[in-house]
Amino acid sequence: MAKSKLTIIVGSLRKDSINLKLAKTIAELGLDLFESNFAQIDDLPLFNQDLETDFPASATRLKTVLNAADGILIVTPEYNRSMPGVLKNAIDWASRPYGTNSFAKKPVGIMGTSMGAIGTACSQHTLRPVLNYLDVILMGQPEVYFQYKKETFNTEETKKFLKNYVDQLAAWVERHRSDSTLG
Repeated sequence: MAKSKLTIIVGSLRKDSINLKLAKTIAELGLDLFESNFAQIDDLPLFNQDLETDFPASATRLKTVLNAADGILIVTPEYNRSMPGVLKNAIDWASRPYGTNSFAKKPVGIMGTSMGAIGTACSQHTLRPVLNYLDVILMGQPEVYFQYKKETFNTEETKKFLKNYVDQLAAWVERHRSDSTLG
């Protein structure tokens, strides 16, 4: 059986983003389970419904990569107890124009890391209702709200924890990937 295609959206534009590091770790740990593709969101204009008549090429590219995916992983930082604006902007573009929601019926996992003691719990809390509205098949467990420390991704305990997440995510995507064709 062919590997699942997983599109990863990282909700940070920082070159040295700790969430990008987390996403790359997940892609590496999942090499035997899925093909990872990172969605580019850094060149999306701010969402404006007036632009839908001449849909931006960057938004079309995002929708194309999401439409081709069997599953989606969103790796998000936490900004001011919420999801980053760049992530919400990408979600808004991918769900438009009306009736062409690229998230609908897709199995989705979310995770993130931050320096704060509660990781990205608040960010993910604000992201879940948006994803539920977009009709995704949201993986509830295991949850990953990492407090980032320099050595975080190098410990055996962390690698074991993340490998378990990867295995669960791959199984979730595989279990629900045919649901995305039901539309």
